Amino acid sequence: MSYQSLYRKYRPQSFSDVVGQEPVTTAIGNQIKSGRTGHAYLFTGTRGTGKTTVAKIFARAVNCEDPRPDGSPCGECEMCRGIADGSLMNVIEIDAASNNGVENVRTIIEEIAYRPQKGNKKVYIIDEVHMLSAGAFNALLKTLEEPPEYVLFILATTEVGKVPITILSRCQRYDFHRMPVETLVSRMQSVLSEEGTKVEDKALSFIARQADGSMRDALSILDQCLAFNFEEVLTYDHTLEILGAVDNSVFTRIMEDITEQKLADAIKLLDDTVMKGRDIQAFVADFIAYMRDLLLISAEGDTEADIADILGVSTDTYEQMKSVAKKLETDTLIRYIRIFSELSAQIRYSSQKKTLTEIAIVRLMHPEMQEDAAAMRQRLAILERKIDKLERDGVKVNAASQQTGAAVQAPAKKLPLPKALPEDVQMACDNWGRIRADASGALKSLLAEAKPSTDGSNLVIVCGNDVSAETLKDNADDLKAILERELKKEVTFVIYGPGKGEDPDTKYPDLESAINFDVEINDNF
Repeated sequence: MSYQSLYRKYRPQSFSDVVGQEPVTTAIGNQIKSGRTGHAYLFTGTRGTGKTTVAKIFARAVNCEDPRPDGSPCGECEMCRGIADGSLMNVIEIDAASNNGVENVRTIIEEIAYRPQKGNKKVYIIDEVHMLSAGAFNALLKTLEEPPEYVLFILATTEVGKVPITILSRCQRYDFHRMPVETLVSRMQSVLSEEGTKVEDKALSFIARQADGSMRDALSILDQCLAFNFEEVLTYDHTLEILGAVDNSVFTRIMEDITEQKLADAIKLLDDTVMKGRDIQAFVADFIAYMRDLLLISAEGDTEADIADILGVSTDTYEQMKSVAKKLETDTLIRYIRIFSELSAQIRYSSQKKTLTEIAIVRLMHPEMQEDAAAMRQRLAILERKIDKLERDGVKVNAASQQTGAAVQAPAKKLPLPKALPEDVQMACDNWGRIRADASGALKSLLAEAKPSTDGSNLVIVCGNDVSAETLKDNADDLKAILERELKKEVTFVIYGPGKGEDPDTKYPDLESAINFDVEINDNF
């Protein structure tokens, strides 16, 4: 007998053998036991989750002469054996991908008029039903709504969104979900036990993650790996080599190089990975998944949730990833994922996959190439790390540079400003509104009520009351800085209370000499 692939050899023959889809199998089994089966069913879900398998079990069960307690077919009666070996035509499977025209549906409608020679039901399993043309769907509508009592339709699809609502409303819908890693591993262990083959648990976990919730994919990948490792224990390293995949430790090293701005090391590690025969497209997809795991770890914070179990990684791997995640902000990781997601779409049909990947790594290391908020925050983080390194090396960094992220350099010696000329002082009076706008807080309020003037060489500031004058004198340094910033000159100024300008002795110091003069009066007219 020719070799049969594992997913075909170990295809479930009863509802109890189907793993990961208990809500569906339980509901259908109860319908069979109670004799309340419908006339049309729609099975939807991702590839390899058991839609066709359950449909075949269902088709045999409704014709079985002695169903089991859970509603499954017995597999021993004449009907079960006849359907299994194809001698009875009670079950008709149709691939809608290649039989999607109106004439194909009309053929089905014509055949429905004839009762089955044996058994209770004539079952039509239409796989990939979303591939039917619009005309074919329309031709099927009436028959699907009111078929003969001996006809049962089971429609299966991976893209339920493409099935017309008029079809959906005539069917009982059952959703088949992706299977968790533990379920896939358990099923593969059961198959390996039957085959008498040994595989490392770590290798099985990796295969299960690669299968992405599909039992058929998991068994197909396992079949491929066993063929390479014939009559030997299948190890984790061999599995990576066969599938062209990359271990998490490689991603950890690349991410550390990216975080530490070691571009040459990251590119060399990518070169080594490619030279070992790893597929660059698979590398990109796996790196995105790795960064997603880092994001979950980073978002976990200080909570007690066990993310290691959710990620499906060992404790050692989790600790390594956790140390990397601590060095990265959540926004930075999201930016990394966005860049590599764009890369994943670009390299699919590109002949320069490695070059595009290298460019993406450069973009990760150089956030200045982007202007979004996440990139700006990463640039600040890089500068902070550089400042910390300089301080460890003994270079003194002032506090202002640390807070602003400015470049570290020796403080420049401040050059003296030229003295303000009378016209400069007059300009300050004319532009008092701009000077006032440059101030802030209490100083701005004080300047708002003050009146500027000039005595020829100095700026004279008269305040509304004596308290304001004293307060402004306390803020003289801030006012001086504002004047120098606006005029680019060193301005001298004096501050007075409200009496200034009203007291003749202060406003006009020579007035007394002008008043005290002798006047001779001549009374002789």
